[in-house]
Amino acid sequence: MNFPLYIAKRYIRSNSKNNAINIINRIASMGIIVGAMALFVVLSVFSGLKVFSLSFSNDIDPDLKITSTLGKSFFITPAQEAEIRKIDGVASFSKIIEERVLFTFDNKQEVTYLKGVDTNYSKVNNVNKIIYNGQWLEDNTYQVVVGFGFVQKLSLGLLDFNKHLEVLVPKAGKGNIENAEEAFNKSEIFPIGIYAINEDLDSKYVFANLSLAQELLEYKSNQISGIELKEKPNVDENIIIEKLNTIFKGKVNIKNRAQLNESLYKMLNTENIAVYLIFTLVIVVALFNLIGALIMMILDKKGNLKTLYNLGTEIKNLRKIFLLQGTLLSFFGGLIGLVLGIAIVLLQQHFEWIMITPTLAYPVVFSIENVLIVMATIVSLGFIASLIASSRVSEKLLE
Repeated sequence: MNFPLYIAKRYIRSNSKNNAINIINRIASMGIIVGAMALFVVLSVFSGLKVFSLSFSNDIDPDLKITSTLGKSFFITPAQEAEIRKIDGVASFSKIIEERVLFTFDNKQEVTYLKGVDTNYSKVNNVNKIIYNGQWLEDNTYQVVVGFGFVQKLSLGLLDFNKHLEVLVPKAGKGNIENAEEAFNKSEIFPIGIYAINEDLDSKYVFANLSLAQELLEYKSNQISGIELKEKPNVDENIIIEKLNTIFKGKVNIKNRAQLNESLYKMLNTENIAVYLIFTLVIVVALFNLIGALIMMILDKKGNLKTLYNLGTEIKNLRKIFLLQGTLLSFFGGLIGLVLGIAIVLLQQHFEWIMITPTLAYPVVFSIENVLIVMATIVSLGFIASLIASSRVSEKLLE
């Protein structure tokens, strides 16, 4: 048997004759347990907040989006559409057009994106989930679905036939314009639905039929500004992207959901790292108690260590005793803290004890990744603390 490990286990199980040392050991153990529990709970909460924040954009963003590298629009052939359908990992795809245009209603104006979508759009994105009032678009009509924020800005109502919502799109071309009205393609459109996601997205888009957007922008029937794709579960995204690049001969940009919301993902990841570092600092402070407890243990066991040294035990093995003792305390303390933290997270998920609003529970997510992060952090820092404390064992001390 490993001699230092055997002695370290004995020291962990046994109590010192000095009651003050026992109290210090308990405080050090509680610090590790509470630190591990708090770190896991906080990481789980921020994982929940990340999922909650991304759920809003996920309702309106596709798994993959194709855009042109050579301008605002590109042409897609029937052969290319057929090739996309043959890709195993693609569940569905939708052709779209996005352009910033001017909307007017009752002497009020608002500039936002007109998003023309085809009939497959509802297969790529769950439009029923975002509809707040009314219904989704019907084919080949002048109907539109507007955001809740857009409605508030223009004081707009559904199916208001007394006042007309009008969309104006600048005409393409060069030269002087004698009449300002001739500079725009205009059309009266009819809101039949209102979508609601969050404050930022509720004013971003006005959804319309793809044919209407092509008419206003003077696009051809096979001219679009993008393609949105829905992936099948558990597919290799990189293979799909590679096949799409082959179909379009590398003349398109292909972005996944994380790349479409790059700034949001960066912000959330930065917050997670910042919180992790702050709570790791708290654990570092708590582990000073472990260093103090081990040093007090070394002084308390000085007589035993001197006997072992005289019997031929090397100094490095005597140091290893306290190194292993501190590491084991960190491991078991971290394990107990994790069990408590997991219990808190699972209970919050099931019973929703803590609420943000009367109807919305505080989001938490249990993940194995957080378990491994907490355990690795506690054991690593515990090992370093134990190494610092065990270095106090020396020939000079034993003399």
